[in-house]
Formats: sequence, structure tokens, C-alpha cells
Amino acid sequence: MNGLNIDRDTALRIALAARTLPDVGLPTLIEVLNDRLGPPLDQEKLSRITVTDLKTGIGSLDGEEDGEDFGGRTGLEPIKLAVRMLWGETSEDDTLPVALPFHEGEMPGSIRVAIASNSGANLDGHFGSCLRYLVYQVSGEEIRLIAIRPALEADYAEDKNGFRVSLIKDCQVVYVVSVGGPAAAKITRADIWPVKKIEGGEALEALKEVQVAMRGTPPPWLAKIMGISHEKRLKYYDGAIEV
Repeated sequence: MNGLNIDRDTALRIALAARTLPDVGLPTLIEVLNDRLGPPLDQEKLSRITVTDLKTGIGSLDGEEDGEDFGGRTGLEPIKLAVRMLWGETSEDDTLPVALPFHEGEMPGSIRVAIASNSGANLDGHFGSCLRYLVYQVSGEEIRLIAIRPALEADYAEDKNGFRVSLIKDCQVVYVVSVGGPAAAKITRADIWPVKKIEGGEALEALKEVQVAMRGTPPPWLAKIMGISHEKRLKYYDGAIEV
């Protein structure tokens, strides 16, 4: 990480903590940690960091060191979350939903949908930077969360987008708030349909829209995924793809 001689697990903790502090950034966080803990950084040192250490270190960069009414470049709650990440509590989100068991063959006629997410059960992630993918099995009658797949390891892959695609290679659809052109090309080459929903929202709300379409007259892209014949798909075509 940034040329520093630290082990992989330490680097992962720091990278995850940095993601909770987007207004601070990874280089600045490393600077603060080195100042407070001393180099080289390791897991034992990270386990000693406190909210006060991190708050004061970041505040000093804003000229607000020792200020009780610290505001600075980020709030107190993200700092608390970052400290948990540095301690190794990599679940990082107490609001995550619980995945349920799923066995192949259940939910006949269903499709598998990935949701790019940064928080809770929300669709709020960019494909190339989201913290995780929520994976749902969706049929006309049921929506079931079957897996939560962390994406942090992608930061250490030679092909970051390729690694992310591999995380959801068993899905037919991925919902994102944004995706770049090269990443979208890799997604489609893996036979996954990227759907961009810029406004984001709750994952279930997006999935309910898919569910309603599955029960009615699905748009051509969804009809193809569902295995509906080409002739039947043509009658759904209205000249424009709506996301």
C-alpha cells in the first residue's frame, strides 16, 4: 500500500477505514496513523488506535486540534466506524441484512441479481468502488437475499473490474448507481446485464420493480434473461430501453 512495507491484513484494514472517511483519503489516513502510532504500521498497533487519536489527528490537519466541537473534514460517526475497521471489525455495518439459505432448484423461474451497495440493504454503490454486492434470488413470488460478497479485495487485484465481475459471475443482472464504460463492457462479456439506477434507493424497491415486470410484460433485456423466446420478446419492444 502506497509503497509501505506492511502486511496484507494491515493494508486491508487501513483501506477499509479510508473508505469510511472519503473526505480524508487514504494517504492522509496513513499520515495520521504513522504520526499517532509510529511506523511501520501493523495489526497490533492499529488495535490501539482510539477515536480521540483519529479525531485529533484529522482535526490537526484542519487546524482544529484539541477542539471539543470538532467538525473538520468529516463527522464523528464516520471516525468511530473507521476505528472499528482499524481494529479489525470488518463486518463494518451493523445494518446489513441477513442472507438466507438457498439451494439450486428452489424458486423455479427465478433470476439472480447483484446490488452494488455501500450501506445496509441499499442500492448506493458505484460498480468499481462499492464495498460489497448484495446477491438476491428473485422470482415472481419471492425475493430472497442469498449472499453478501465483500469487494475490498478488488483493490489488490491486477484487474480490479475483472475481480469484481468474478464476484458476481453467477448473477444475470447487476444494479449500480454508476458504472464506467470499460467496466460495463467486462460485465456484459460475462453475460451479466448492468442496470444503472442513478438515484439509488433501497435494494428491495429496485427488486420489486423487477418482480412486477417478471409477472407482467418484461422489457426485452429482462425477457431474454428469463429465457423468453425471441419472437415473444419482440412484442415487448417499444423502441427504448427503460432502466
